[in-house]
Amino acid sequence: MFETVTMALDWLGVVAFAITGALVASRKEMDLVGFALLGTVTGIGGGTLRDVLLGSPVFWVREPAYLVTCILVSGLVFFTAHIPQSRYRALLWLDAIGLALFAVAGAEKAALAGGNGIVAVAMGVITATFGGIIRDLLGGEVPVILSREIYVSAALAGAAAFTLVMTFDAPRELGIGTGFAIGLLVRAAALHRGWSLPRYRPRPGLPYNR
Repeated sequence: MFETVTMALDWLGVVAFAITGALVASRKEMDLVGFALLGTVTGIGGGTLRDVLLGSPVFWVREPAYLVTCILVSGLVFFTAHIPQSRYRALLWLDAIGLALFAVAGAEKAALAGGNGIVAVAMGVITATFGGIIRDLLGGEVPVILSREIYVSAALAGAAAFTLVMTFDAPRELGIGTGFAIGLLVRAAALHRGWSLPRYRPRPGLPYNR
């Protein structure tokens, strides 16, 4: 049952992120191969790194249907990307959904693999953010983690919420729902209200005395 829930989260996250990768390709006016490449690396990038770090079989190698789905989804976006009035807004909100899904899925998979709470949270953040980083770099976009927006923090909140709920031996479905809701709400609120964390500002150093 637990593995089934984790697989469902993986599937939803892969599809959501694959769409965001293809939407970036549409903004850059790439060809069909470019769509497939960006959609695929975005959809499976975070989960691939997670599985490698956990020493688990890479999920899309075990189930090539993930890879095929990314390609098919990317191809569908190639023919339909013109429909949304604002592809950038669609990209941001789909990315928020994928982020929340993958934050919980990554933490869940790490927990099932025997990782402690810290490892689970770290794997949730990596799973949720790595695909988006690759997407932005390949698409010539400024990586979202370098912007002022709350992004990694939203993934951290979702993964931490899931892990915290599970420390009380709560039903796993409650932990998954709580983690997803918190991760999505934090990211959505940041998008809607323009929230950002305080940033470092240069200031004069201390005088040097010989």
